[in-house]
Amino acid sequence: MTEKDKLANALSPELAERRWSARESWRVFGIMSEFVEATERLSAIRPAVSLFGSSRTPPDHPYYLLAETIARLLSDAGFSVISGGGPGVMEAANKGAYFGHSPSVGLNIQLPHEQASNLYQDISQTFRHFFARKVMFVKFATAWVVMPGGFGTLDELMEALMLVQTGKTRKMPIILVHEPFWRGLLDWFRHALVAEGMIDLPDLDLIQIHNEPQAVVDAIFSYYEKRGFEPSAAEREILLNL
Repeated sequence: MTEKDKLANALSPELAERRWSARESWRVFGIMSEFVEATERLSAIRPAVSLFGSSRTPPDHPYYLLAETIARLLSDAGFSVISGGGPGVMEAANKGAYFGHSPSVGLNIQLPHEQASNLYQDISQTFRHFFARKVMFVKFATAWVVMPGGFGTLDELMEALMLVQTGKTRKMPIILVHEPFWRGLLDWFRHALVAEGMIDLPDLDLIQIHNEPQAVVDAIFSYYEKRGFEPSAAEREILLNL
């Protein structure tokens, strides 16, 4: 038992509750500082693409090599590439961008079992809170590219779909890479979510799926061909209130 725990046990319930409330209040300032620092550091990276995928993918895995190639093409095409800053596909994304023409950005997270930051980051920002980090993935993105991954990747994908569906962020390409991996999930969307009225059939149009690296880059350029990458005044307002 730590000294803080001993002190907490020695306090009356009323004092202990006040002490806890004070800690909660001060925590707000820590959250604010994360948003302020990250916004200032990332404000110049547009246009950018957030790329997600498994942290468990080794460097010789086809998914790693695919993500690295996509990120390199995006970087050479003028997009900053944002990843979660860790190993696996995140490292592949940063590595591909790092050796390209545009910045490689890692949004690292402090975890109980410490996530090691990869070495391929021109801009590295570390977060304590997942929700602050997730806002930055959305706020500065021109597109989301989602590689195969686990719970964290699925969380980011569902967050992106929900925010676009509800109009809480601007519409942009949400691209799944490697159709065989995603086929079962997409079938479930159609045969369960659409069939039971949980989502509308046009909601599936929010998702694109591609297998080849150049097709991913071409899809992003095609989406913005007639409107440009800069957000409109209305979209800036939406992002401000994200």
